[in-house]
Order: sequence, then C-alpha cells, then structure tokens
Amino acid sequence: MTGRRRWETEEILDTAAELLRTSDAESFSVRKLAAALGTDSSSLYRHFRNKTELLRAVVDRIMLAAMDDYRPEGDWKQRVIALALRLHAAFGEQPQLAVVWGRYASSGSGSRLFMEELLQALRASGLPDEEVPVRYHRFVILLAALISADAGIGTINPDEYEQGMEFFRVAVLGADPERFPALAHFARDIRPLGADRRAAFEEILAAQLAHIEAQIP
Repeated sequence: MTGRRRWETEEILDTAAELLRTSDAESFSVRKLAAALGTDSSSLYRHFRNKTELLRAVVDRIMLAAMDDYRPEGDWKQRVIALALRLHAAFGEQPQLAVVWGRYASSGSGSRLFMEELLQALRASGLPDEEVPVRYHRFVILLAALISADAGIGTINPDEYEQGMEFFRVAVLGADPERFPALAHFARDIRPLGADRRAAFEEILAAQLAHIEAQIP
C-alpha cells in the first residue's frame, strides 16, 4: 500500500501563497490548503500549529524576499527609504498578504532582518538610544498602514475600480455648493484615493523622516 505523500514546509508555503493571491486571509483556511495539496488538515498541523502560525510563515517569506541581496547604502534616511520601498514592492506583488503583515506579528528570519536594519539605520541617525525603539514603533505602524492601504487598492478588479471612480465623480463633482461649499470649491482638483499613490507614499515617508530628524539632539 502506498503511503500518503509527506509535503515539505516550503511546498506548503508555496501553495498557501498561491491561494492567498486570489483570496483574503479571512476566507483562507488550513482545510482549503490541505484540499489544494491533496491531503488532510492533520498532516499540515505537523508543520504549523494553527492558521495564524501558517500565515505568519507566509508573510515572513515575503519579508525575506524583500531583504534578499539588500546592502545598506547612503545615510540613515536613504537606508530607511530603501527598506520601505522594498517592502512596498514585495507586498505589492502579494497584496492579500499586506493586511496579514499588519495584523499578525512575525518572528521569522525575514522579520528579524528588517527589524535589525531599521533599528541600525535609526541609531545611525544620532537619536538617543532610548528614542530609537519609540521611533521604530511609530514608523512601522505608519509603514504597515500605508502598505496595507496600497495593497487594498491593488486587489480591486478593473470593473470594480471603474464603478468606484463613477461613485467618486458623482459624490465630488455633484456636491451641493450650499451644503458642501469647500467640497464644491475644490471638486475639480481632488484626486481619488487610487491616484498618485506612489508619490503620496514617498511624501508621507519623507514627512515622517523629517519628524524623526527633528528629535535628534
């Protein structure tokens, strides 16, 4: 009698990442993953204790890929921006996982590499040591929010996007000037959330770095 195939951890993570390309973390389940692999859930629990642990492992692989061949260059601000853009690009290819990253903490190699480099860059700025963890925490919260928001836009299909744009045009250009005078005044210049997101991302990062720089003695 032929025994059931034993799946390697990397094969399981590959399949999980592929499933998460087309479904969100809420609808993803170990049962669905097992079905895609042609096995039962119990065999996967030998590798991961639960769904959350599995999702963390998939996210950490994204971060590990983002840090692959990274070499710190430039001053501390250039290093921080390079890290942010690498993560932004990595999660842009797997937008469903950006929300997972913002929700579940990861403790794998990819996460540690990112944390180490960001902490080193902030320390190189001249911040007092007691300020570094605080600024690190604020920066990561901002980064997770921006990347998750960008990723959310990236999961919308063209029909949904065009429908949303139509709603936006109706809401903004059709605003009653008596009830919404400011909105009516600026209506033709207001951009929808999906526009110029890369430029907005970089501008918000620059503002945060300027705020950090102002804390340096």
